[in-house]
Amino acid sequence: MIGEGDREALEAAASRTVKFAARQVVVREGEALSQCTLLLKGFVHRFKDTEDGRRQILAIHIPGDFVDLHSYPLKHLEHSVAATTEVEVAIFPHSAVRELTARSTALTELLWRATLIDAAINREWLVSIGARSAEARLAHLFCELQARLERIGQGDRNGFDLPLTQIDLADATGLTPVHTNRMLRRLRVRGLVEFRERHVFIHDLDELRHVADFDPGYLFLE
Repeated sequence: MIGEGDREALEAAASRTVKFAARQVVVREGEALSQCTLLLKGFVHRFKDTEDGRRQILAIHIPGDFVDLHSYPLKHLEHSVAATTEVEVAIFPHSAVRELTARSTALTELLWRATLIDAAINREWLVSIGARSAEARLAHLFCELQARLERIGQGDRNGFDLPLTQIDLADATGLTPVHTNRMLRRLRVRGLVEFRERHVFIHDLDELRHVADFDPGYLFLE
């Protein structure tokens, strides 16, 4: 946690806020960057497209996430970031990030922690795609988002809004849309969870976590 002075300094470091329409690209792969982006409202996702037109969603970000903090030392991204919904973001020039980290150890640790948690989530997604069944991949994604959204007051153990399509879910879990639909139906028939009308309805969170082999430790929510 950071003190009030550091919190005020962080808020003051934002140069402006910007709104993006749903599905609009926020950061394009390879473009030179001189700023970082903090998500204030809505959902964004990171993605990478292959030459043959396939898409892999690499991360889903929720309000409070820096979506491209690693652009500060790297100066560009090797993937793109797009608005999933209509979003509002705060822009932090790299020069302001440099000043923040120079003046405050607490803010430096906060930004470092955010980047490390981002990497931990990425590793867990890699485990899902490489080692979990199709059913467990979807269950794990729902469990992760439930835990993260509950932390910021946008969900509870009974469900949460999720403005994704079934194609998005397929792209995030490495499944085909047809197989994704089949696994969603299986989870629904088992009485665990339903995904409809841009909302996840959770009927049995404990069993859903069991199916997913979900341990929230990698999210460092404590």
